[in-house]
Amino acid sequence: MIVSPSRRVLAVVIRDFAGALCGLIAWDLFVVFCYKVLHWGWLGVDLPIGAFGTALSIIVGLRNGSAYNRWWEARTLWGAIVNKSRTLARQVVTTLSAGPDATAEEESEVAALQRHAVLYQVAYVQALRQQLRGLDPLPEVARVVDEAEQHELASEKNVALALQRRMGDLLVRATRRGWLNNWHWQAIDRSMDGLMDAQGGAERIKNTPMPKQFDFLPRLFIQIYCIVLPFGLVDSLGWFTPLGSTLVGFMFLALEKIGRDLERPFENSVHDVSMTAIATNIEINLRQLLGETELPAVVRPVHGILW
Repeated sequence: MIVSPSRRVLAVVIRDFAGALCGLIAWDLFVVFCYKVLHWGWLGVDLPIGAFGTALSIIVGLRNGSAYNRWWEARTLWGAIVNKSRTLARQVVTTLSAGPDATAEEESEVAALQRHAVLYQVAYVQALRQQLRGLDPLPEVARVVDEAEQHELASEKNVALALQRRMGDLLVRATRRGWLNNWHWQAIDRSMDGLMDAQGGAERIKNTPMPKQFDFLPRLFIQIYCIVLPFGLVDSLGWFTPLGSTLVGFMFLALEKIGRDLERPFENSVHDVSMTAIATNIEINLRQLLGETELPAVVRPVHGILW
């Protein structure tokens, strides 16, 4: 996610628009040359450029509104994952208990189980953000689970879901041993349900692209507008037509590009929801609940981009 201007951000902008800008300028110069030098007066057509631009801005605005709604829903779902992860870890740490008459060995077992369950949640959020970006989740999971579990998880199609299942199995065993009563287990299960709802929503956004016509038609209309725009300006602007036409065309192209970037919030690009920062913050919070002091570093923006 781009959070501040920088050389890297400028490089991204130049990379995205250099070709289009060069094409616009070349086309506008060609039209002006034909009109002024070759005296093709018929190129100076009186077109309702303002009406075309207004209609196009409405179309692009509606499309970008839908794209932003997708991006914001993605961010909201990750906000829910943050809240549910903290709630789940707190419930595990505070409600699992060996009881007042427990032996030292039982207390040690409960503490180990609490730690195991919370670390499953740490692995879950890291695996989920890797999956959504189309990356291998196992390197992140390897930081948390042992080697035997890594081999078992390697065959899973949905590693994040498999980790949730393992956490559920762990807590069910705790319930059977009397370390977790049914009331508390039901509360924990609701938290896990909330995580599954958020994961399902994120996967829906990832796997369901915007309708193709919603992406193709605005781009086509903008390209047509950029082609006819200098014809409507050349008579009044003359040699300054490339300046005005290119500026207006660039604004529409930039708006269209913003919409295309926002509609894909999990593409492992600079326009992503900052899942690495969010997942790392969750990991820090959960490890602190366990009383750990060796924590991962907070993710900061690099060259104006927060991953």
